[in-house]
Amino acid sequence: MKTFFKTFFSLSLIFFTISCSDDETTAPPEEPIIEDTFIRAADMSFLPLIESENTIYYNASNQPENTLTTLKNAGCNTIRIRLWKNPTVNQSGFNEVKTFAQRVKQAGMKVWLTVHYSDTWADPGAQTTPVAWQSLSFADLKTEAVIYTSSILTEIQPDIFQIGNEINSGLLWPNGHLINNESQSLQLIAAISTKIRTQSPATKIMLHYAGIGSGATWFYNKMSTIDYDYIGLSYYPVWHGKSLTELKTTINLLGQTHNKKVLIAETAYPFTLQWNDWTNNILGLENQLIPAYPATPEGQKNFMLAIKNLLKETNGGFGFAYWGTEWLAFRGSESTNGSPWENQALWDFDHKLLPAIEVFNQD
Repeated sequence: MKTFFKTFFSLSLIFFTISCSDDETTAPPEEPIIEDTFIRAADMSFLPLIESENTIYYNASNQPENTLTTLKNAGCNTIRIRLWKNPTVNQSGFNEVKTFAQRVKQAGMKVWLTVHYSDTWADPGAQTTPVAWQSLSFADLKTEAVIYTSSILTEIQPDIFQIGNEINSGLLWPNGHLINNESQSLQLIAAISTKIRTQSPATKIMLHYAGIGSGATWFYNKMSTIDYDYIGLSYYPVWHGKSLTELKTTINLLGQTHNKKVLIAETAYPFTLQWNDWTNNILGLENQLIPAYPATPEGQKNFMLAIKNLLKETNGGFGFAYWGTEWLAFRGSESTNGSPWENQALWDFDHKLLPAIEVFNQD
């Protein structure tokens, strides 16, 4: 009897060992976790203002939904937000942006902060120094810009810090004008960059130029002494040409020359040439379009998919931001101070989500 149990136990142990061994060898290997690094961003800077006027947005199922939820579910991983120093209008100020940035982080997305270093719109044609800084010497202006930068890092803690907006000719004019005061312009940008790198090493630094081609090449050559991570380009066919081939060539050249990641920091396209309020639209003519992409919901989607695919085919392409994502006609059909961009938003005239939302898919 004792021998029987001993034999049975031995056979059982062998069977158990073989079974476990078989399980271990046949178990499928764990798939590696691929980090989602390609930036799929939406500029939503107008959202706090539009929400304050009780605007309702609908998702693809025509159900009311928080826009950040809609974007996150679509695959958007970053929200771009504009920041003005002391705006005279009730938007894009420090407290509003800080609160909005917290919402974005709570929604599970990164914050890309566009710091204009101005009280109002900064772009290639205007880089107006904040009123509070206009009487300062250059040395004091640089100090104030660094202090302001530090407070942004402490209070808002962006993942991406864009130094200025479309700074083709520098920022904080006239002191920081890149053509008229090149040395001072580079000193300002370098001081801001150094502060970001020292105080918040994990924060990515972007420089932003509006356009492609030789102008972009000239600008980023000038920036060769600056410590930064991302090259940002604005690309709108109406202003920067209709050649996606030239856009791709520019991205490849800049990425290779400067060993940087390149993003299309701003782009957009219309889903119609019609209008939904009495605020003059920026786009409304057929000759403003790329012929291959008509102003239809599908045309808008296909343009954005072409942009995304183009970026992924280049050596430096690292992501994009859709501009004016949320800027629909929110003040009624007869408003003259509504939106000049409602035919380029990603929600239609009925506030329903458009097919171009597919560009945010992770693929």
